[in-house]
Amino acid sequence: MVDAHDSKSCLARGGGSSPLSGTEMKRVLVIVGPTASGKSELAVRLARKLGGEIISADSRQVYKGLNIGTGKVTKREMHGIPHHLLDVADPKKQFNVSDFVSQARQTLKAIEAHKALPIVVGGTGLYIDTLTGKISIPEVPPNKLLRKKLEKLDKEKLFKLLKKKDPMRAKTIDKDNKVRLVRALEIVEALGHVPTPTTLSANSRELENRFVYVGLKPKDLDKRIYKRLVKRIPGMIREAKQLLKQKRLSYRRMQELGLEYRYLALYLQNRINKNELVEKLNVEIRQYAKRQMTWFKRNKKIKWFTMSSVEGFKSEEYKKVEKYVRSVV
Repeated sequence: MVDAHDSKSCLARGGGSSPLSGTEMKRVLVIVGPTASGKSELAVRLARKLGGEIISADSRQVYKGLNIGTGKVTKREMHGIPHHLLDVADPKKQFNVSDFVSQARQTLKAIEAHKALPIVVGGTGLYIDTLTGKISIPEVPPNKLLRKKLEKLDKEKLFKLLKKKDPMRAKTIDKDNKVRLVRALEIVEALGHVPTPTTLSANSRELENRFVYVGLKPKDLDKRIYKRLVKRIPGMIREAKQLLKQKRLSYRRMQELGLEYRYLALYLQNRINKNELVEKLNVEIRQYAKRQMTWFKRNKKIKWFTMSSVEGFKSEEYKKVEKYVRSVV
């Protein structure tokens, strides 16, 4: 999901320089925006024009087999452009921001070693802001006693508690994801609040300045979300059944993954029908997109572009994006 928190951080702490800092590193393009905004398509088009390679910054597309439900780019849609950090984790296990940053940094070095333009693309704000040095998640070890207490509460009570203790974090978290609610409250207990993109360590400033941002903001995002959802529903159901049959996912794990997988679990257990699956997912995904925008709007370095058509960029709109990108990378 968009904003998972964890107990580790592989960002630099104290003195010293970041693994990505220094004059050897060129500009890195970061493409952000809400779900269904066309980020992957734009990234591929720009990569083909500018000689780039793509690093996915999506907290669920890292998992093997979670393809249709996460909206993962297909081989055909890649058009031969190398994509990284897709299918790198076992869906049974948690993959956190520390894992992402560690792998993404190594990938950035490899891309730059053969003179390609790194393009980071995704909607998981925490992953992007941690990689780019905007925030540093401190090490907060698991509080077993607190977790045991919190896990007895349902997600509604957990969200209400988080909203009271840390309203800012409550605005961006997936309120239906109990694992993340518990983790956020654990961090609040230790620090008083969950770090936000305004928390910038001094030795991260040089790193942060190496990244340039493009944001997509379609005019008809709700229509794009619904159109994509309806198209994907049959494939998502087949995929979920297969993952369960292969024992790569359990119903409990599907609930933890949230959004599409949460509601697919309910559907496959006959707790909701297909119409309810579509209706509930449509509402939830739209709310998720709003949370993504709430997160990204904090970053004043993002250059936003509007897509006026539900079908995608018009020619003149794409040219504006490409012209801007060429001027900054």
